[in-house]
Amino acid sequence: MVKAHGGQGQAPPVMRRRAFLKKGTAAAVAVGTGGALVGALTGRTAQAQPTLPAAIRDPKPGEHQLIRMQRELVRALGKPVERRSWTMVVDTRRCIGCDACSVACMAENGLPPGVAYRTVLKMETGSFPHVEGVYKPTNCQQCDNPPCMKAANAIIPAAIAKRPDGIVTVDYAKFGRKAFGAAQKVCPYKALSFDEGKYWTDGTPALQAYETRPHVEYGRSWTRMVGALPIGSGRKCHFCLQRIEAGLLPACVSSCIGGATAFGDANDRGSLVSELVGRDKPMRINEGMGTKPRVYYIGAVGRATISVPSTESCKACHGQ
Repeated sequence: MVKAHGGQGQAPPVMRRRAFLKKGTAAAVAVGTGGALVGALTGRTAQAQPTLPAAIRDPKPGEHQLIRMQRELVRALGKPVERRSWTMVVDTRRCIGCDACSVACMAENGLPPGVAYRTVLKMETGSFPHVEGVYKPTNCQQCDNPPCMKAANAIIPAAIAKRPDGIVTVDYAKFGRKAFGAAQKVCPYKALSFDEGKYWTDGTPALQAYETRPHVEYGRSWTRMVGALPIGSGRKCHFCLQRIEAGLLPACVSSCIGGATAFGDANDRGSLVSELVGRDKPMRINEGMGTKPRVYYIGAVGRATISVPSTESCKACHGQ
């Protein structure tokens, strides 16, 4: 039985409605699914600046980094596209290998079997009985000197393009089997997948709606049906460009339980990504190849040095 409160015979309220709504707005925006924000951004062009909810407009002590990144994202969208520099920083010390980022990516981009934009690798170091493991999320590195673009475009011109803000995009109508094959051979990050037209519910009585529902990529809606693009084309991570242009963080960033992935505008010196790159001196995978990747990694040698950033764990898996 609920004990009477204040003599009124009612259970004590946990939180006043106004306070609850205020906190709920901030949390919803942080995970990128806030209904109010999404509604306000519907139909917005990539050039227009979204409205930032008052709940996260100003920095607050102890706020979650997702709220900070959301604010920084909107600030970056207020600048011309050529003045933005989208960058990702992955702190492997925070990754617990839950694959939430991979699942969120699949749901956001309608990915079928055999296609992955985001994967989480497990790397082991040491020898028995002193073996340690570290998880490493990885995706397209959005290289500033992408070898895939040169290779694919030599087969089919404009199959792959580099945006002014740093994101590498593909044209599904041009990035077919031959162009994909050429690009895949030279990509040092294994970041490209080919859509063979498979479905998760193949062999069952009926394809499910979640596999055939329209999804947005590269500024338009796609429906994966037999004979329709992106089936028959190469696919890759694009930092959830459709979400960015709607004023939302990439799905992998929003869903990360440990806060292992940071995203933002490196041209903004006050952004979290700029802070992490400047403070922790992270490494970039295969940087010596001259690809100039936009994804940075913070690592650790092992549990004894978990608080000290190091490049050793990344090198062990991906080389120099």
